[in-house]
Amino acid sequence: MQNIPLTVYLRIAALSMAALSLVYVANNFLIFWWGWPGLNVLFADLEWFWLEPLRQPLNGNLPLLGWLQVLFYFSTIAAIAVFVWRSQERTLVQDSKILDALVGYIIRSAFWAVLLIGVVDMAISFLRVEGLLVQVVGTDFAKDLGRSVYRGANIHYPLIAIGFVIGYFTRTLGFIWLALLIVIAELLIVVTRFIFSYEQAFMGDLVRFWYAALFLFASAYTLVEEGHVRVDILYTGFSERGKAWSNVIGSLLLGLPLCWIFLTRGLLGKSNLINAPLLTYEVTQSGYGLYVKYIMAGFLLIYGVSMLIQFTSYFLSNAAILIHERGAHTHKEHPGSV
Repeated sequence: MQNIPLTVYLRIAALSMAALSLVYVANNFLIFWWGWPGLNVLFADLEWFWLEPLRQPLNGNLPLLGWLQVLFYFSTIAAIAVFVWRSQERTLVQDSKILDALVGYIIRSAFWAVLLIGVVDMAISFLRVEGLLVQVVGTDFAKDLGRSVYRGANIHYPLIAIGFVIGYFTRTLGFIWLALLIVIAELLIVVTRFIFSYEQAFMGDLVRFWYAALFLFASAYTLVEEGHVRVDILYTGFSERGKAWSNVIGSLLLGLPLCWIFLTRGLLGKSNLINAPLLTYEVTQSGYGLYVKYIMAGFLLIYGVSMLIQFTSYFLSNAAILIHERGAHTHKEHPGSV
């Protein structure tokens, strides 16, 4: 019997981990937006895994939809296994670079989305505050824009889609530009407040909106660049393999589990941290501030998924060092060490 290389097992496990995070998010959408039952409800209906039986059994096509969701998970793992088996010549480093590129695309797209939403929502809020919105767009449309559900579905979501299109055709992450825009927006608040005695709620909302995006979106990029702060009393004295072991163990025992806890706690039910604002299009100051609080809850989703995929890439690149794989290299020392 042919010996199966260790890299095959590592690649299947790592790529499945990254892919299942995306499937989990997709299933969450099917459950809470389209009314699919989900695995918990399906297994409770079947009285599996010691779950409390449902008060009312699933009927109609709901059991079928539930089994389709189960199939999504197993078919994802099967597809990954087939891909890895047919591409055994690929290295861990190559797969790591693919995951890096995926995270880069997600972050680029999210950056463009928050940039577009911030500018457009600020313009709408400014016109509303100054009493000009009706003259510009008409009475009926102005009333619609005052409802967060309408603005989210018809303004924000199309802008998010445009952001993902732009993200596909661009290659820069834009963190420097976003940081510059935050400084300009904050400077504008200072100038208008102290010189013109003018300040509105949407101005502060815009700064918080962009700052939250900058902090959460840049986290995965900072991980791959070794920029996160850590206590280096021991780490700096490790050999190349010692650092690789430290990074592999840290990813497996801390990084990946924490990301999964973050996602499951945020997406487990309708009232959870991420789902609740997204489902209700929650806003803070209806009529005068930006209608973006629910989108900021979505930032947490982007953060969880991007960090999970990046930790998976981090695991692969360091595992490549441990097995002396061609193309593997030591991660550079990061400036955030203390």
